[in-house]
Amino acid sequence: MDNIINLQRKIVPELSELLVERYKILRQVSHDAPIGRRALSSELGLSERVLRSQVDFLKNAGLLHFSSLGMSVTEEGADLLKDLSDYVRKLQDLSSLEKILMDKLHIGRVVIIPGDCDEEEVVKQEIGRAAAKILLALIDDDKRHIVAVSGGTTLAALAENVRGNVPNTVVVPARGGLGDKVEYQANTIATALAGKLKAKYRQLYIPDSVSGEVLASILREDAGVKSVVEVIKNADIFVHGMGQANVMAQRRGLKKEIADKLTAGGAVGEAIGQYCDIKGNVVHVTNNAGLVMQDLARINTIMGIAGGKSKAKAMVAILRASKREDIVVTDEAAARAMAEILMH
Repeated sequence: MDNIINLQRKIVPELSELLVERYKILRQVSHDAPIGRRALSSELGLSERVLRSQVDFLKNAGLLHFSSLGMSVTEEGADLLKDLSDYVRKLQDLSSLEKILMDKLHIGRVVIIPGDCDEEEVVKQEIGRAAAKILLALIDDDKRHIVAVSGGTTLAALAENVRGNVPNTVVVPARGGLGDKVEYQANTIATALAGKLKAKYRQLYIPDSVSGEVLASILREDAGVKSVVEVIKNADIFVHGMGQANVMAQRRGLKKEIADKLTAGGAVGEAIGQYCDIKGNVVHVTNNAGLVMQDLARINTIMGIAGGKSKAKAMVAILRASKREDIVVTDEAAARAMAEILMH
């Protein structure tokens, strides 16, 4: 297979480009069906003329179905899409890129999804789908698991794409709320994920970044909150996103003096309230009743998920700071930008 792919790259590179383009069309239709030609053209950034010839080919090949509502992927197309995903990964030599990140950042396993979720929302859904498959494999063993999850759009994509039946599992938020959109908060994602997995869940009703004195008072006086924190601290699986420091500082509503401290300290990445520079040095840590970086050493499995070229520096910073990451799921654009940073 690898020899065939290498020959294809060298002798007919235009065939590789055509295959990837048709793969992206099938992938987009699979996520957005039923979808019209104009909407699909807009999503993919292709002219309607170019798109028309491609979708007509895919229809004649029995991979797309047209109706008055729009296009959808046929059963044969859905089956082919699964195989095509692995083929495109090999065609774009993503396995070599995965190995570079594993070696440079000491990660146990890296999974790279073709594309850039900064440009295509469907890529974020594919990251979520891949992470959901990995998570299900980790907990589908009838054992009791405690899964802690952070917030964010990529974690929301994971929750949206998972299905399972693991009643012995408990899903908890890794931290309190951000004051951001409710649907992207860790509490909301933990609840949604538990629902999709037919699992139990606990929630943590403490705003993020409260003062140390207030936090200590809550933990001292509220037995319910204290019991939830104890469950969170005993998580054996942790799934987290990785954010850009300036974006997360704004979402958390950090005071100007702290924002200035982050800028002066060169903070570029954030995870679970810890802001780091590109070398992985900690610049600032927010108060938090949930997980902190020191807790990660005793967690069995840690999986980081994020994508988009814009997050490359943030991801390098967090992965260097964590000192240990078992699994990372990202996209091609972020991975290539990360590799370029790591090579210098």
